[in-house]
Amino acid sequence: MRTFRSSRALPAILATAVLAATLTIPAAGQKGPESILPPGFGDPNPPPQPVAPARPRPKSTPQSAPGTPSTATPAPRPAAPVGPEVGSPIAAPTPSVPALLPTEVPEFGATPSPVATPPSPTDFGAFVRADMPSYARRSLAQVGVAGPAEGAMAPSAFGRADGRYLETLMRRLRAPIASRWVSIALRRALMARIDTPRGVNGADFAAERAWLLVRMGESVAGRAMAQAVDTEDYTPKMFEAAMQAALASGDPAALCPAAEDGAALGRERGWVLARAMCAGLSGTATKAKPLFDAARKSRVAGGIDLMLAQKVIGNTGRARQATTIEWDSVPYLTAWRYGLAMAMGVEIPERLLETSAPAVQGWRALSPSLTPGARAGSSEIAAARGILSSAALVDLYAAIDAGDDQPPAAASVARNLRAAYDGTDADARITALAKLWDEPKGYEARYARLILTAGAAARIPTSIEKPDVTRLVAAMLSAGFDTPALRWREKAVRGGDAWAMLTLIDPAMSTVSYGDVSGYAGENDTTGMKRRMLFAALAGLGRLSAADVAQGAEALAVRVNRSDSWTRAIAKAALDDQPGTVVLLAATGLQSPSWRGVPPEALYHICAALRAVGMVGEARMIAAEAIARL
Repeated sequence: MRTFRSSRALPAILATAVLAATLTIPAAGQKGPESILPPGFGDPNPPPQPVAPARPRPKSTPQSAPGTPSTATPAPRPAAPVGPEVGSPIAAPTPSVPALLPTEVPEFGATPSPVATPPSPTDFGAFVRADMPSYARRSLAQVGVAGPAEGAMAPSAFGRADGRYLETLMRRLRAPIASRWVSIALRRALMARIDTPRGVNGADFAAERAWLLVRMGESVAGRAMAQAVDTEDYTPKMFEAAMQAALASGDPAALCPAAEDGAALGRERGWVLARAMCAGLSGTATKAKPLFDAARKSRVAGGIDLMLAQKVIGNTGRARQATTIEWDSVPYLTAWRYGLAMAMGVEIPERLLETSAPAVQGWRALSPSLTPGARAGSSEIAAARGILSSAALVDLYAAIDAGDDQPPAAASVARNLRAAYDGTDADARITALAKLWDEPKGYEARYARLILTAGAAARIPTSIEKPDVTRLVAAMLSAGFDTPALRWREKAVRGGDAWAMLTLIDPAMSTVSYGDVSGYAGENDTTGMKRRMLFAALAGLGRLSAADVAQGAEALAVRVNRSDSWTRAIAKAALDDQPGTVVLLAATGLQSPSWRGVPPEALYHICAALRAVGMVGEARMIAAEAIARL
């Protein structure tokens, strides 16, 4: 089944994105205890709070790169106001306790009991931590897990931006965002080995990055970010982010290096149970039992949360204990329940998964404890969100095709994918592609099939009769195959979607006239949104003259000159050459479940800012994605 892979080299932009997908990042802490758990992880959702962008700082010799959006140029408001994270996998009834462990367990009472003081290490033979020598300690001045050579951004990606401002943007960002390509670029920024911005602690800043990655569904990257900070440097915020990352990846053992200090902090009750679980995982059941009994007596947790921890402990050591997990009375899924259940191979009911946070789909797609067939649905969603690459998705279906006893639906997709690559002739391959494209009905599922078939689409010859050029081009561009896609330029009907996407990504077309834009009628586009998006993208990419921009803005009611806090912030970040800040603000402007909720003005400013900081390739792919997904 490995023949699914295309022999063509990936373009540079895709190679960067795929490389970044395999990386992970460290997390950070703070001076005072501050919860970074979103409303879904313990609290009801508070009302959205507006973000006040940092004030532009005076520069001694300001210089504007060609095409850089001017801070005086007005622009549109982001797709959705920046607000607190919503839709998380936890919906706890007690607003005062931002904890992983819910408080609906009867023995907790109406108000959660305070966390009991952890037992003394001398009483329970807790782990002895060896102090790390100074020469082996990692600096907090630069934290991350990847550099430019691995596909991440440069250490100066956030420039001299205020760290507190960046943390606020990260904390309030709602994931997932509308664009797959912006998600990929954001991961590259968050995972980078970057200089800690001014005004924040390095561990705290890493914690915000780790927590945002977890909320994006990037569980592996989030865990790596947490592990990029020495546990001796953990802050309260870092402890919370590390707990979330470990649970999202279904790896309670990742808690063990910080379990002692986390429990002593007394901030999150999960760390108290983590001590007992880590004692069990280390094979010292005689130490685990007293720790677990003390946690139970102090009412740290109850119900299924306590039973899952007991299952972790009971499955270690010589005296294994059978613990049955019943989900009937469990009203919702929490990160604690998800992480421990995945670690112990406990099946989670579908009803709980269906009502969980969007990030859970990404966590499951990256989980090594699930079979390829069980991961198929989540993996397609994860690919549409930029968590998995096209190659990774093809590999998954190759494993399904090679395995036995696979889910019928996934096995059918694998067979069609094989035919799309290995069909007897081009007609057979294009027929298999059409089956894969026509089957899904959901918004993300349809785009995921384009990503899945990108390599197969690149192998279709242009000589085929009556090809589906629009979907062939969209499939190739979903994975960054711009060179193979440009082979179809002569076959693309002028004024159609394929023509629009190829026009956006073709580096040979330096300028386009407004007449070309006005002659474009997007397929299945009764509202004219595609035409407005094409105009906004071309204007942002600098492909229209000033006169054409003015004419198009008035004719299509795209207010590219509107100014607000977001447009000024992203223009200032571009002017200061801060690609990391630009990408973070681009994600802020794309907080929408789909491209239908993104105003054309936002696309204009995103493309202009990315072009100004040298990310032209990403800007082109984002613009083409907007046409493909509308």
